[in-house]
Amino acid sequence: MTSTRPYIPRPGQRSAPAQQFPRSRKRQLQIWWRELDRGLLFLVVALMTIGAIAVAAASPASARRLSTGSTQLGDLYFFWLHLRWQFLGLLVMLATSLLPRDLVRRGAIMLSAAMIAAMLLVPIIGSEVNGARRWLDFGIRFQPSEFLKPAFAVAVAWILSWRARDPELPVIPLSAALTGLIVILLMAQPNLGDAILFACAWLVLVMLAGLPLQRISMLGGAALAMLALAYLFYDNARHRIDSFLGGGTAFDQVDLASRTLMGGSWTGTGLWLGTEKMRLPEAHTDYIFSVIGEEFGLLICGVIVLFYLAIVLRVLARMVDEDNLFVLLAATGLVALFGGQAFVNILVNLQLFPSKGLTLPLVSYGGSSTIAQCFLIGLLLAITRRNPYLSRERFDWRGVADDLLPLAPTPKARAGKEQRP
Repeated sequence: MTSTRPYIPRPGQRSAPAQQFPRSRKRQLQIWWRELDRGLLFLVVALMTIGAIAVAAASPASARRLSTGSTQLGDLYFFWLHLRWQFLGLLVMLATSLLPRDLVRRGAIMLSAAMIAAMLLVPIIGSEVNGARRWLDFGIRFQPSEFLKPAFAVAVAWILSWRARDPELPVIPLSAALTGLIVILLMAQPNLGDAILFACAWLVLVMLAGLPLQRISMLGGAALAMLALAYLFYDNARHRIDSFLGGGTAFDQVDLASRTLMGGSWTGTGLWLGTEKMRLPEAHTDYIFSVIGEEFGLLICGVIVLFYLAIVLRVLARMVDEDNLFVLLAATGLVALFGGQAFVNILVNLQLFPSKGLTLPLVSYGGSSTIAQCFLIGLLLAITRRNPYLSRERFDWRGVADDLLPLAPTPKARAGKEQRP
């Protein structure tokens, strides 16, 4: 019977090398579970559950609309497909959340480069759907811009975090050049909605990185000028803006979505009892929020909005006392992309914003969008992991109140005043 020889440290060596006592997989999972933001994970899983029910409600409308004489799609065709994508998305999310921060940063940079290269191929060999060329088909069709979103937020956060080491580095021009390249590639597809989303996320990050207020005003003026130029010379933007302002025939799905949303009043018609959704194009993707309004009511729509707000506020509250600039920027950029896309989609369904072709994150049906959004949440979970036994300096809300209201007497001062004769 063989015995394991005990480890004898060399002179001057205090302990055994790391490989002598490897950490077990079970122990690693226990540490991951303690460090994980379980509240955020619960909110995401609950929202995905709502999304599965919503796709089940919208699936008959899209399945019957896309059926032909030779091919008949079942009423729950998109629902069963969505469950498969959700299962795969959950695996991607949990696997990504296990990654350390250094690997998250390196992987996001490599993924950004790969997806930008893929977007360069889209105009050449991309697949065209509904007049837009946004997909690549290599046996499995995917949309590169969807996977670029989370990688872009982390990559730009990494570039801007250089400023903490050397304030003289031109990090803002470098990140602006990267964002400009992506916007140009998106507008060539055309994909105006994602182009605006990327630009807004970059603006949020540079503001958080310390961009002076004067330059922010200049960027705002430049954005308005670019929007005016897009209206004059970019047909996709002009059609959508004209449809939003005056109504049109080519893009009147926004009107149908608004009527569908209001068709169920506060409590809804009930599952599979909606009728307005049957005329709605893209009921299971871009306009699923309207289907929810018709069949489950405006009250449930309000609950979904609260879920998105809770996810955004959960991440931001966790970042309040963060002392790592890269982590702060990356988490903020990721949640800005997530919340911004949800915000725009809901406004489009409410007929308060021009149609942009953006899905409702974690709720709408989709292959690329579901996997990409789960990957984004996985990055958020990985970046926001914290050792629960390490104490951190808590954010002093009373200090902020004192700064905002310097003339207001403190409780101690009021008590002293009351004790005076």
